[in-house]
Amino acid sequence: MNNELDHIRKEIDGIDWEIMQLLNKRMEIAVRSRKLKSTITDPHREEQVLANVKKFSHHLLKPEFSEGIYRQILAESRNIQEMDLRLTGFQGEHGAYSEVACRAYDPALIPIPCKEFYEVFHEVASGKLDFGIVPVENSLEGLVTQVNDLLIETDLKIVGEIKIPIHHSLLALPETEYRDLKVVYSHPQALGQCREFIERHRLEARPFYDTAGAAKMLSEERTEAAAVIASNLCAELYHLEVIQEEIEDHGSNATRFVMLSRDAGHPGGDKCSVIFTLKHEAGSLFNVLKLFSDRGLNLTRIESRPIRNDPGDYAFFTDFEGSDEDETVRQVLKTVEDSAKSYKFLGCYKGVRA
Repeated sequence: MNNELDHIRKEIDGIDWEIMQLLNKRMEIAVRSRKLKSTITDPHREEQVLANVKKFSHHLLKPEFSEGIYRQILAESRNIQEMDLRLTGFQGEHGAYSEVACRAYDPALIPIPCKEFYEVFHEVASGKLDFGIVPVENSLEGLVTQVNDLLIETDLKIVGEIKIPIHHSLLALPETEYRDLKVVYSHPQALGQCREFIERHRLEARPFYDTAGAAKMLSEERTEAAAVIASNLCAELYHLEVIQEEIEDHGSNATRFVMLSRDAGHPGGDKCSVIFTLKHEAGSLFNVLKLFSDRGLNLTRIESRPIRNDPGDYAFFTDFEGSDEDETVRQVLKTVEDSAKSYKFLGCYKGVRA
């Protein structure tokens, strides 16, 4: 009898968790809708929602009970929309490392998941989101090519950056015995970064589209003898147990993220980013880099990417220490702009330590 009761209670706990997940998602969508409305309160819409709730009530749920609950939900939704929160898009499911970076950058920001990097850029550019946070480079894997290609094409500005260590954890359902694990799901990159751990524990690696997506899948589908490799945040969000932390093969794994905005950052930045293209002439790149060297400006990054709509031409990404309020920096940038085929100043900003 007790075993049966325990099973029922666990089932109830799981349902309660699902309800709270859906409530969080509902509030997330509601706060996004604020960007599209002229006023917060819409009595006609609220009455429509309440009518639907009463219509959907059946069996043990009385319409009056459901209506009472939803009146409180609608009131809380209005309260959240009145707070004028700053919404920040990231690529992936909740629990992705981009969300970890967002929370580390500024806990007051509200992370909003987007399916693709393009969606992050588009939603910020259209004003539906206040900021976007995207990875630009990883210490082991190098450039995040899709993000860097979008930076070439966008008019968005970089207003901040943060570099965080990437620590992978092995997560499983709370009721799973570690010895019973047979397969592990995760993004191919994460699986590759934990190859030694996976082989040592004789787990079958199965690629998934996203680390956090794998955690979400395991939580929803309750797959037996399965684990995922993801962030510790995923354990918190998807009601999973951390079996082992820091299972990556290289402890130096880190990713640099940048914050995107339609508007330039506040004064006082100490790092600048520019993108430029040059004529195909001998010494053209050397001459530009010499400008920075001669004026004592330290380059922290220089990368090249082929331009997607102009085969054979390359864009150069350059980050350097300095402020665009400094006259020396302004002179160097003006000379770079004058000598370049195309030139884009991405922004001057401050970094945040994780």
